Amino acid sequence: MLSRRALLARRVFSRRHLLTQSAVQGALEPPLVTSTLPAFFASEILARHSARPALISRSEAPRAHGGPVSHNLGRTDRLAWSFDEFNRHINALARGLLALGVKPGDRVGVLMGNNSAYAMLQWACASVGVILVTINPAYRVHELAAVLNLAGVSHLFVVPEIRTSRYLSMLVSHFPDLRGMPTGGPISHPELPALRQIIVVDNSGQFHAEAEQLQFKSWIDWREIIVWDESASEARLQEHIARSLNKDDVINLQFTSGTTGAPKAVSLTHHNLLNNGLSIGRAMYLSEKDVLCNVPPLFHCFGLVLGNLAAWTHSACIVYPSPVFNPPAIVDAVVGENCTALHGVPTHFIGVLSEVDRRRAAGEKLDINLRTGIAAGSPIPIELMKSLISKLGMNGLTNAYGMTETSPVSFQTTPSDPILQRTETVGKVQPHVTAKLVDPEGNIVPVGTPGELCVAGYLVQKGYWANEEQTAQVMRTDENGVLWMHTGDEAIMDEEGYLRIVSRIKDIIIRGGENLFPIQIEDTILTHLDSAIEEAAVVSVPDAKYGEVVGAWIVRRKSDAGKKISREEIREAVWKNMNPQNAPTWVFFVGEDTAEMELPKTASGKVQKHILRDWSKELTRKGVGKVKV
Repeated sequence: MLSRRALLARRVFSRRHLLTQSAVQGALEPPLVTSTLPAFFASEILARHSARPALISRSEAPRAHGGPVSHNLGRTDRLAWSFDEFNRHINALARGLLALGVKPGDRVGVLMGNNSAYAMLQWACASVGVILVTINPAYRVHELAAVLNLAGVSHLFVVPEIRTSRYLSMLVSHFPDLRGMPTGGPISHPELPALRQIIVVDNSGQFHAEAEQLQFKSWIDWREIIVWDESASEARLQEHIARSLNKDDVINLQFTSGTTGAPKAVSLTHHNLLNNGLSIGRAMYLSEKDVLCNVPPLFHCFGLVLGNLAAWTHSACIVYPSPVFNPPAIVDAVVGENCTALHGVPTHFIGVLSEVDRRRAAGEKLDINLRTGIAAGSPIPIELMKSLISKLGMNGLTNAYGMTETSPVSFQTTPSDPILQRTETVGKVQPHVTAKLVDPEGNIVPVGTPGELCVAGYLVQKGYWANEEQTAQVMRTDENGVLWMHTGDEAIMDEEGYLRIVSRIKDIIIRGGENLFPIQIEDTILTHLDSAIEEAAVVSVPDAKYGEVVGAWIVRRKSDAGKKISREEIREAVWKNMNPQNAPTWVFFVGEDTAEMELPKTASGKVQKHILRDWSKELTRKGVGKVKV
């Protein structure tokens, strides 16, 4: 005879709807929010939790932006704002943007690490109808110029340096005519036709001297643009603009690339981002009592939406441990700010665990009170998940899947899901989202069968900025009038609706959570080493630390057999001309490291990268092809 618990479990199982086809519809409750970001901030956050902690930036001084003396949550060691004080800074910046001549619809670029100025810009731009353009700090100067021009950025907010990158020095060296322009701008350069002003948030404390040395005068100090006077005329203009804002206005451009390798700016709206932040936070069980250590960079949706917006829409506090990834600073923040949540890709978590192990081995007692967080960007190994639970107490760690074009999260696990589902799947579909897996003919596939993931609902982007052709390739309306985003990712859905990503149809390499695009790397290799290389094909290679790294397959030019270009020279060519993360970790020479004398190709001449990935795995097991760094 079955026990009462077993009988109850049988009844629950019998009532559960099991899928036969790979198509799901998310819950319709709670309803979608129809506010704009600033309206939601005022009515749902500020009105209820104005005195609660909103933002702690541990690397910044209490009055980093000048202005009137403030409470700073009673702290003197670092910047610490309540929501009320955060709001005061946001509005002062919004007035400053208007005083600069920024108008609704203008694009404002931001090139910084994680700091309070970035947080202010996220909300201030949205409050005056300005589109925030988030830029990867690892871009080389030609990549930076390309995205500035594609988005038509009129005002660039930038720090002088991050790690070894010195941005103003890069720009002045590449565009020497910037030296002769007047103090404070406006900038007028034929190769940067939209750019009018550069506003510097001086994170070095020495930029005035650097600017003198560069003979660059066309810059504005960030602190000089902020308008603290609440009675200024810009305040009335801000109120007027706020009344005209619409939930479907674009407020954010984030860059991504696809199989073409050309950069595309994803257009995201108030409605996209606000509702996705709310949905993500609910899946984590966030509340105003939580404190999230936000490690992923803000130029990426992970930091900006899964981090900032998911927390702030639930009146939780955000902590920036440092401008860039720094394990000791992260552990200090988790302990010092009593954080309850921590975000990261597997690489981040491995670094944090290593730092925790080092300190504990040295006898340091760490009071860690983490509960939840999100692991995304790359699959998280089950052993890593177990370590995060046992060593950091993250019993409620969740896993999420998304893409920039879907705001970004469409599937997510919850703390109540079994650990197997939280490691081997990306969870179930989010509320108000529809998803299906289709075969090449567009037919929905049965459960357990691989198919391309397609997503529909409020979260789908408005389109690629100024690129109707690329938009039409991935966003298609079906016979029922439903607009679907074709992700290019191959997945398998089980009968309960849990989704497992099995491959990337687009061959994107995800290195430590960062998307790298093989065609761009291939083009760089062939452009800079054309005399020595006949063909180049780039694929992902599994890696214990980063999830995936870059592997380059090289066919030498027959006429150049005597020169024997090295693996290190190939890596160096990529490192010098692209974001360094694109530099190959492995380089394989066709016909030398393999018995095969040419790249595997289809009848139409397309390289069969799935075969190259198999070859790569076999060679890496033997240790063949590793680049010496």
